[in-house]
Formats: sequence, C-alpha cells, structure tokens
Amino acid sequence: MMETPPPQMQMPGQLLARGVCRHLRTHDFACLEEFTPERGKRLDVMALGPKGEFWVVECKSSRADYTSDAKWTGYLEWADRFFWAVDTDFPVDLLPAESGLIIADAFSADVVRMPTAHPLAPARRKALTLRFARAAALRMQITRDPMAVGAS
Repeated sequence: MMETPPPQMQMPGQLLARGVCRHLRTHDFACLEEFTPERGKRLDVMALGPKGEFWVVECKSSRADYTSDAKWTGYLEWADRFFWAVDTDFPVDLLPAESGLIIADAFSADVVRMPTAHPLAPARRKALTLRFARAAALRMQITRDPMAVGAS
C-alpha cells in the first residue's frame, strides 16, 4: 500500500472522499476509502456506523465522471444506505432521487438527502463486517510496518 499523497496531488474524487470521511467521523462512523467488498468492486467510501450499519458513498467530481460509471448499481447490495458525494457545482438533477446526497469538498461535507434504508441480510452483514475489520487492520499494520508481506 502506498502512502497517501498530499492534498494538492490527489484527484478531485479523492478530495471529496476525504471531506466525506471527515464529516462521517463526527457522527461516529469509521471509514475506509477504496474498499473492496469483493473482487472487481471498489467502493470510494465504505462507512461503518456505531450501530453496525454500512453506508456506501460514491464520489463524483463531474458530469463525465458520473455518466462514465455504469458499475455503481452493483454497489447497492453492499450498503444499508447508498449515497453520492459531489461538490457544489455538480448538476445534482442527474443523480437518482432515491439515493442519498452528500455535498462535499476536501475539508468537510453535509448530508443533504438521506436515502431509505435497505438493511443487509445478516449473513452478508457478518461477512462484510469481517472483511471491513480485516482491511482496516491490514492497512494499519502496513503503516506501522511497510515491509509486511501480503498487506494491502
């Protein structure tokens, strides 16, 4: 795993993710950026709430970024609630009305539309919680020991 680049070298979506994670932390959520719930899927932000709920946040920096992404519907099965995070200039009328909406920048965010909850099945929640915990622990281990074998 590579060290996080300074903000001036991050992509716009990464900066949105940073602001989202900062905001969700104030609500007692633990966040992982670029989390992989299964092979072939990479979520911009996976947040685990204080009651064990999972929120998925997809960060979109432009109209082109949104319209070129056909994978997001496959992310719904991994979330109790699904959100889009965009900046103040994003044309929010493009986004599905049933999903959540977060307005963000590199420093913070605001949840402006809360989606309806679609609770995960208990078996999926358990498997996802274990995968989330392992990913977080492995990321912490590699920050402490960059030479750790097999860490991601």
